[in-house]
Amino acid sequence: MTPDRSTNPKEGNAAEDAQIGADAAEAKQADAGASAGGAAGEPEAAPKRRRGRRARKAEQAQPAAEQAGQPAAAELPAGEAPTPERPRRPSAQRATDSAASPAPAQARARKAPAARRRRRVVRARARYVRTPARKARMVCLQLPGKSVAQARAILAFTPREAARDWSKLLESAVANAENNHELLEDDLIIREAYADEGPTIKRFRPRAMGRATPIQKRTSHLTITLTARPDPTRKS
Repeated sequence: MTPDRSTNPKEGNAAEDAQIGADAAEAKQADAGASAGGAAGEPEAAPKRRRGRRARKAEQAQPAAEQAGQPAAAELPAGEAPTPERPRRPSAQRATDSAASPAPAQARARKAPAARRRRRVVRARARYVRTPARKARMVCLQLPGKSVAQARAILAFTPREAARDWSKLLESAVANAENNHELLEDDLIIREAYADEGPTIKRFRPRAMGRATPIQKRTSHLTITLTARPDPTRKS
């Protein structure tokens, strides 16, 4: 009886290793042939995906980019849009244009209008005057736009108690203009004259049968602003 394998264990192991190596080489050669055949043949059809808005825009922009001589949107890196090339002018022409065009500062100086001289404004204010603001406004509405002499005449002949407070305030404003701002009285006109409401003093008066009625003593804040008369010879 003859055994299938060699009686020597070392010889049997060597034969098995040789057979396994030959099988591995044949399998590797078959895999290489299959991969080469797959690369030479047509690739498998990838599953169709729904095209997004960016893909459609890229396809629309591709013909225009090819006509302009630029790479298509697909060839550009992600996140960059194709930029049209601007025709460059010769250096001599650029130097001529820069020399012919004025400097930006000079151009702005030419376009900007002449700076108008700002007129000084003198203000005088009387606070907590014991006159209601409604009655004070009935006198001051006639003063704006008048000269100092005209305003004095109006206040002198106005038959109201608030006219005396306005007259004192006008004299204070004129004094401020002459002493603090070195302005002449004849060159001044009244720019604004207005009265604001002040706090109300609340009192009570006794009445019949033990009753008491409230009394509201209103106050006001008076303001007059003077400015120099505009020069008719100077153009604004």
